[in-house]
Amino acid sequence: MNYFKEINPADISDNVIKLIGSDWMLITAGDHVRQNCMTASWGGIGVMWNYPVAVAVIRPQRFTYEFTEREDKLTLSFLGEEYRKALSYCGTHSGRDEDKIANAGLSVAFTESDTPAIAQARLVLECKKLYVSDLKAENFLDQTIIERWYPEKDFHRAYVLQILTAYIKE
Repeated sequence: MNYFKEINPADISDNVIKLIGSDWMLITAGDHVRQNCMTASWGGIGVMWNYPVAVAVIRPQRFTYEFTEREDKLTLSFLGEEYRKALSYCGTHSGRDEDKIANAGLSVAFTESDTPAIAQARLVLECKKLYVSDLKAENFLDQTIIERWYPEKDFHRAYVLQILTAYIKE
């Protein structure tokens, strides 16, 4: 990835609650032939099983879900505020119907191990799936979450991802 420098994931200095919850991220998966991304504002970054990890959640009806299920790796791309419109576009349009990435004014770059990422990102986390589990109604201790966020019972699939490589824009 041209213009990116590899860093240790432990050296990420951003406030991760703001990074994901307010700044948003693009989850990107696929291959050289076809890839897709989606905007996400839910997830987390931390440590599990002595690995630096990220947690991403995707609803099964999202087009990116198909790519994430098929591939072992994906990227989480974090962009600057100047890309807010592109992030909004990627969160409201489907890649099934268009080249969403290009139409958002973005482009794809590939990591050294050929995982697609967003070239305009200021921070990219290349991740490998470690654990997958579907959220289930019976496991919610606070049922108001279901009422508010899952009225259609379309629960997310949660992915615990090992952060293999972190890249920052030089």
